[in-house]
This record gives sequence, C-alpha cells and structure tokens, in this order.
Amino acid sequence: MAVSLQKGQKVDLTKSNPGLTKVLIGLGWDTNKYDGGSDFDLDAAAFLLGETGKVNSDADFIFYNNLKDASGSVVHLGDNLTGQGDGDDEQLKIELGKIPQNISKVSFTVTINDADARKQNFGQVSNAFIRVCNEETGAELIRYDLGEDFSVETAVVVAELYRNGTEWKFNAIGSGFQGGLESLCKNFGVSV
Repeated sequence: MAVSLQKGQKVDLTKSNPGLTKVLIGLGWDTNKYDGGSDFDLDAAAFLLGETGKVNSDADFIFYNNLKDASGSVVHLGDNLTGQGDGDDEQLKIELGKIPQNISKVSFTVTINDADARKQNFGQVSNAFIRVCNEETGAELIRYDLGEDFSVETAVVVAELYRNGTEWKFNAIGSGFQGGLESLCKNFGVSV
C-alpha cells in the first residue's frame, strides 16, 4: 500500500523498498471550469541538482524539449497537451543507480505553458498529485496530493528525490512560484 504524504513530509524510498532501482514518477491534474477560451497545457519537468541546489549544466533540465539527461538516468515520457482523462498526465522514469554521483537531488515541477498570455494559474487547477511507483511491478509506493493551496502561481515545485548517504528519500514540497517556467529555471540555475 502506498504511503500518502502531506506537504513537507519526507519518507525513505529505497531503505524501505530493498532492491528498488527503477521508479516511475507520475504527475496528474485536472482543471476547474474555465471560460478563458484557451486549453490548459501543464508541463512536468525534472531538474537534476548538485549540492548547491543548482543544475551542473542546462542539460540537467529534463522536459518536453530535452527528454533525458546525458546518463539516461531520468527520462521524460512525453508532453501531454491537454491533461484529459484519469490517471497520470505526464510521467518520468528514473533509474536510481544511473544518477551521476554529482547529483544530490532531483526536483519535480509542473508549470502552466503560456500562463500569462492565457490568464491561467494554479488556482484553476485541482486534484494535482505526484506518485512514485516501482517501475518493474507497477506498485504505487508514495503519493502526494497537493491540495488546493494555490491561487496566482504559474509554477509549482511538487516534490524531490534526494540522496541520504547511499539511500534515496522523497520530500513532498508543494511550493508555488510566480513567473512560470522562466522563474523556476532561474531558481535552479538554468540559462534562459
């Protein structure tokens, strides 16, 4: 049975799941009734971060235009332009043993594409979640439902995987940003 987390909670991932090497990160969301005339296009991304909390290079930003890092440890499975349907809207595969040693955490984010022009924000998004699954068995290990705590934000740092010695832990963050993808990139040291 999956561990259900609240904002700010941290939980061990690999220690309580011995032998776990490959995980699937699923992110999903729904949009509230909206009469702005534009579709909502939310985008999941991952930032591979060093000890400083910044990327080592722009190639450590994994998203719809850069689907995997150089080591092949993090792979984005593609852009969902509508978010329609149940279940995960976007997914990333993580091979824990392949993550380079100079990477101390992987941050998972969701942004609203073209949010300012479309007058969209996370106050119009509901049922947002992230889940961590054992890729080999499909078993859901961890789930974090973000709740409805957002209003004007156009980007959210949802959660992170981080090293703790030889183990990996999961941190439910749920921190909103204004300024969309550009502000997130600057925060994590990606050139924009």
